[in-house]
Amino acid sequence: MKKSTSKFAVKSARSGLSYSIVAVDPAAHLFAVTLTIIEPAAVGQIVALPAWIPGSYMIREFARNIVQIRAESNGRKIVLKKIDKHSWQAAPCDGPLTLHYQVYAWDLSVRMAHLDQTRAFFNGASVFLRVVGQESVMHVVDIQRPQGEAYESWRIATALPTLKAKRGSFGSYVAANYDELIDHPVEMGTFQLLSFKAHGVPHEMAITGNVPNLDLVRLSADLKKICETQIAFFEPAGSKFAKRAPMERYVFMTLAVGDGYGGLEHRASTALICSRADLPVKGQAEMSDGYRNFLGLCSHEYFHTWNVKRIKPAAFAPYDLQVENYTPLLWLFEGFTSYYDDLMLLRSGLIDQQAYFKLIEKTVNGVLLGSGRHKQSVAESSFDAWVKYYRQDENAPNAIVSYYTKGSLVALALDLTIRSETKGKKSLDDVMRALWQRYGRDFYADNALSGRGVSEAAVEALFDEVTGLKLKRFFDRYVRATDDLPLAKLLAPTGIVVADRRKPGKPSLGVRAVNSGNDCRLANVYEGGAAHRAGLSAGDVLLAIDGIRVPAKLDTLLARYRVGDTITVHAFRRDELLVFSIRLLADSAPQVSLDAEAKPALGTAMRSAWLAGRNSR
Repeated sequence: MKKSTSKFAVKSARSGLSYSIVAVDPAAHLFAVTLTIIEPAAVGQIVALPAWIPGSYMIREFARNIVQIRAESNGRKIVLKKIDKHSWQAAPCDGPLTLHYQVYAWDLSVRMAHLDQTRAFFNGASVFLRVVGQESVMHVVDIQRPQGEAYESWRIATALPTLKAKRGSFGSYVAANYDELIDHPVEMGTFQLLSFKAHGVPHEMAITGNVPNLDLVRLSADLKKICETQIAFFEPAGSKFAKRAPMERYVFMTLAVGDGYGGLEHRASTALICSRADLPVKGQAEMSDGYRNFLGLCSHEYFHTWNVKRIKPAAFAPYDLQVENYTPLLWLFEGFTSYYDDLMLLRSGLIDQQAYFKLIEKTVNGVLLGSGRHKQSVAESSFDAWVKYYRQDENAPNAIVSYYTKGSLVALALDLTIRSETKGKKSLDDVMRALWQRYGRDFYADNALSGRGVSEAAVEALFDEVTGLKLKRFFDRYVRATDDLPLAKLLAPTGIVVADRRKPGKPSLGVRAVNSGNDCRLANVYEGGAAHRAGLSAGDVLLAIDGIRVPAKLDTLLARYRVGDTITVHAFRRDELLVFSIRLLADSAPQVSLDAEAKPALGTAMRSAWLAGRNSR
């Protein structure tokens, strides 16, 4: 519900929690933060900084970036004792307690904080101490302009509600509670800004970084299509809440760099990083691969506005940001979002069917490439995200499966299964809307967003209830176990043929090689491949094959050989020269393709309904 600034101000004054943050030394990458607590705990107030940020499932120890901290009350120094790696306790005091601290901000990602002379960015989880016991009161933050003429042109992009500031300007902002405070990242600088309305809701995108000839008009129009398609997906026409978005305003914050890709979702915004080459250029109407990937990233993070920010697993309701929050359901919250991100590009008219099938092919081939899919289920991958997915090493393809990519294939398989077995009466879309209605829509009022997270058992029960099917066997085989999804069988009724276009005569070492300067270094050695069998390891630098220097593109040299040939490879492991005799095997890298039948006897109606987002009956 919309609240007036005056009501916020009254409640904030009573709460007695206020912050100020200023880029005190951009060259040293230091933010200065002041926190004032009007009524600290009588026994000594405890404050803590989160150890992780929602959406990025890894303990990151944000408190390590606090370089100095002190406390005072009524002008007197107050003893501040550190009680664990991210918490402090102030000695009891009479009157308000004020903490002053500095945060080192030099993380060029979407997760933490970054500051230099060109821009400033922060996620609240990495800069704002939590006042233990007062998390539910109003929090006011004064975002101050850095000192100096060079910063006079800076402005702010954030979805955080204003208090005593004009939108986009420095000044006071307000949050209903600590959870809301840290769920609104802030971008500061001289960014390019576009704006549009999606079903009446204001949207903005701030693009930071030097991007010549950026086509803001096209980008705005394309984002509008994506956002309106997703809003109407969850709240379709004809219902009481038709085309109603769950936020009053939304902001995309985009950092354009030479080479980068990533995003992190928030309740009314997202932080993105992309390559500037991926953004559209004025006068160029074609859909480049890079621009399509960027739109897919925007679509993914925007879909999270519903799926994980409001519909969330029980383990996240509420979050405990000091320790790991384990859930076996990330295959649904990240995997299903990965399924719908590209599908929404198709349904919004930004890509055609052929382009969409190419995206599915890429996902299928990526999942089939690693043998880790036979060792870890997507439910296990979800649970182990904290120690495996977010801490991948060179052996990851042989040991784990991605709950993003295989999770998206689980969503595809479920969608096709439901449509087929209900004869087009139901689909995965119906399940997603039911999840929204029961676990999302009713729990975002008053900015609380704590909700009543959904459990694994409740998810499966809802699937059965909505579809009228018994899907336990599906979940047992493809979610809790490691079976490959029968996509060829499931796609056949849609008139799509799945083919494997591998060339059996192509020799391969069974590795992923990368260029490291002038060297060819093995990044991954795939289990069962020729290199693995011969004893090569990730990190080895290939020098020569049969006395010929290994070129930048390894396949160029291997193309002169046949499957079954034996080659001699010289390689460095660390600083030691090793020699390997390797028998080349056939390239086992999957090359799955999806081809729509030119004249399908059946399946046209089902395929059209699936891709257009409707039930066929």
